[in-house]
Amino acid sequence: MTGLVMMITFVIAISLMIFAISRWGVHPFLAIMGVSLILALVFGLPLAEIPGILGSGFAGIFTSIGIVIILGALIGLILEKTGAAIKLADMVIKAVGPKNPELALMIMGWIVAVPVFCDSGFVILNPIRKAMWAKTRTSSVAMTVALSAGLYTAHVFIPPTPGPIAAAGSLGVGNNLLLVIGMGALVSIPTLIAALIFAKFIGRKVSSRDEMGNLDYQKSVTELVSEYGEVPSGVASLSPILVPILLMALGSLTSLLAIAGMPGQLLIFLGTPIIALTAGLLAALGLLISTKKMAEFYELTNETLKVVGQILFVTAAGGVLGKVIVAAGFVDFIQANAGFISRVGIFFPFLIAAILKTAQGSSTVAITTTAGIMGIYSDPASMMSALGLTSPMAAVLAVLAIGAGGMTVSHANDSYFWVVTNFGGMEPQDGYKTQTLLTLIMGVTAMAAIFILAMIFI
Repeated sequence: MTGLVMMITFVIAISLMIFAISRWGVHPFLAIMGVSLILALVFGLPLAEIPGILGSGFAGIFTSIGIVIILGALIGLILEKTGAAIKLADMVIKAVGPKNPELALMIMGWIVAVPVFCDSGFVILNPIRKAMWAKTRTSSVAMTVALSAGLYTAHVFIPPTPGPIAAAGSLGVGNNLLLVIGMGALVSIPTLIAALIFAKFIGRKVSSRDEMGNLDYQKSVTELVSEYGEVPSGVASLSPILVPILLMALGSLTSLLAIAGMPGQLLIFLGTPIIALTAGLLAALGLLISTKKMAEFYELTNETLKVVGQILFVTAAGGVLGKVIVAAGFVDFIQANAGFISRVGIFFPFLIAAILKTAQGSSTVAITTTAGIMGIYSDPASMMSALGLTSPMAAVLAVLAIGAGGMTVSHANDSYFWVVTNFGGMEPQDGYKTQTLLTLIMGVTAMAAIFILAMIFI
């Protein structure tokens, strides 16, 4: 099969996958696996080798990053259920001050979404948004947009959120999550600045039902925090997030300084993502004990596995698709035309993720599927290699480019669109003016920042 025919076949297959998910209601796992099998057959891969190719692609995600995703999601759920997430929000309000409600909500959302899914985070923090609106009478829409932006930015850029963790594992930087976190935080800055400017602008153009109905929201932020009963202290609430980050930082520093002997081995061991997040989970268990909710731990674990299971299987299916593409020689064609295609470079994963996100709605599916297509940066046969993205820093920036594409754009086929629109008291048409336009601005701004970083570091 010639390279051109192969590319056309690939485009048709991806279109079929998107159509199956968005129009026929086929689960992304089955759609990706089905398309992978069809491509393997159409590309003429040896029948005896196809099962092994599918199996190796599927197993790769579980050996690289599966446990880390589970641990990160469990920590987030514990923070949510114990009231630690809302305690963190209260701390941000006190630090930023009531005179900057949009900025306070944005920072609050960014911090809470590091361990908590953005959909859940918005539901948790929306009562605080309402209380702040009632007190300040700042535009309710501006505050909704600011909160949405903070949550969404961390959701696609900052581990231990499952999407970025899965992408890091698929691209071969799963053991370098600290660098992903650091660069993700750096890219978040211009992204959130653009979002804040847009929030203030659109808040003057669009009104919510709260404002039009002049809702008198009586509860204060303090009263909302007290409704959780015995809320953990600020230090305790931060510890499940800070402990893993500090351990990974120590591990990276130990490797950088080449510290030898048992102390060096111990610090590197503690700094591996699996061990660091296990320590974070132990800190989270302290929250359950202090709030007298330890009896709920089994059910919280069960709930986490139900949620994360879908993410893991979709991520693994993306790995299968990537393996089929490599085995078919698709990457060889790209390498043969590297003079043209390498110009796309870091924009290629952004475009693929943005197409998938816009077409089927789920950021996590878009991120994990794109990451599976890209492959490991150190593999000469991977798409990453074909695009010239062959260093750890290039892989980290590719993870962020995938995340930027994974937020571009949120509209009616995205559950988060309806969470923001409904809880924000807006009509669907207002959601397109706010949430959809917001995610377009954020995605483009983030990608521009990533491109600048790529010119500096790659």
